Amino acid sequence: MKNILIISSSLRAGSNSERIALEVKKGASEGPNNVLFVSLKDQKINFCRGCLKCQKKGECIIADDMKALTEQMLNADTIVFSTPIYYYEMSGLLKTFLDRCNPLYIQDYRFREVYLLTASAENTDTVYQNAQNGIQGFVDCFPKARFMGVFSGGGLTNPNEIKNHEELLTRAYEFGKKMK
Repeated sequence: MKNILIISSSLRAGSNSERIALEVKKGASEGPNNVLFVSLKDQKINFCRGCLKCQKKGECIIADDMKALTEQMLNADTIVFSTPIYYYEMSGLLKTFLDRCNPLYIQDYRFREVYLLTASAENTDTVYQNAQNGIQGFVDCFPKARFMGVFSGGGLTNPNEIKNHEELLTRAYEFGKKMK
């Protein structure tokens, strides 16, 4: 059994990227997996101060929700990041979250697989490339982890527009089923 942590970083109600993440969760839950879905919009996450005290203490000195979130990451075998694409990049909330993951560097982390889910207005094979590069940069800091792939839903401009794209929802569900 795998522990899969899905982290959604959209702040928008009716988020297309979050709906993709929920479909991936549904697919991954069909296997012998323990799947946890977390929405960052419900969390208090402050900016990293760059003090690097976390490198000595093993935890961040900022009092917010990141301590619990990093604990969930430490216990996950697979981490799935979900983000809307803004200006060909991941959401600011996801970037802020990743910046706050410094305490993980000196911990005994379990995760070995990292995935990226995106939703964007533009529908090309390159629209998510910068976000993928950012996630790859995160993965490169963890020698036991590797980047496993991207699911990209394009052509989604308005909130909840994905409900009219059943083929994307089906593909997201199937993507989740493959996380064994």
